[in-house]
Amino acid sequence: MEAMAYRLAAADPAFLMGDSMRGVRFLLEYAKAEEGLRRWGVCSTIVVFGSARILPGGSPHPRDASAPLPAGTRPRPGSSSARWYEEARRFAEIASREGGALHPKDGKRHNVIATGGGPGIMEAANRGACDAGAPSVGFNIRLPFEQEPNAYSTPDLTFLFHYFAMRKMHLAMRASALVVFPGGFGTLDELFEILTLRQTGKAPTVPIVLFDRDYWTRIINFEALLEEGMIEADDLQLFEFASSAEEAWDCLMKRGLTSFNNPDL
Repeated sequence: MEAMAYRLAAADPAFLMGDSMRGVRFLLEYAKAEEGLRRWGVCSTIVVFGSARILPGGSPHPRDASAPLPAGTRPRPGSSSARWYEEARRFAEIASREGGALHPKDGKRHNVIATGGGPGIMEAANRGACDAGAPSVGFNIRLPFEQEPNAYSTPDLTFLFHYFAMRKMHLAMRASALVVFPGGFGTLDELFEILTLRQTGKAPTVPIVLFDRDYWTRIINFEALLEEGMIEADDLQLFEFASSAEEAWDCLMKRGLTSFNNPDL
């Protein structure tokens, strides 16, 4: 009776963490976050992506962030970094006040801010929602250098994933809009994931805004992709650029995002 084989499968950690249970663990990551989101009535989100290396005020000191930077990474100091953080924070506050996150109707919340849950732009967006008094979601990922959640995502809506694929699925499946601030490999990965879903019709029409045209057109030569025949002209209409929090919100509204800021709706 002391043998591991005699334990109930659900009470056997070694079995649950084994290779044969990978599919079950994948399902569990879907189900746990899904139940938490449903309890809070989160039926749609505004997803905000951006670099983890951007600190408040462009500070070079990681201690100024409420979630530490990944080990071995350097913060991005400078005036642009400071502006991106503050604009992301202000955008999330505007979206939380105007989008409906503050006014659940029949137990449902719309346009709740959702991020990857860590430092940098993710922290700024969760912080902006907190400034507005609204809940926000943090979809954290377990990494070798241990990302930690920032202090501003709602505790009941702060999740931890092992699988990038399931984390991406939860980021995408309720998204009513996407705003992407400057970032690196992770931000590019998430941006092109959504763009591909839109391009291939695997996702409904979702307004996409890239913040800071100068940054994005230096990082990605969209026109070259078109000239080389790698994309169609219509693909460039999947997104547009904004240079301020207010402009980003206006772009989303112009592209069809529904505002639920009226508690009587």
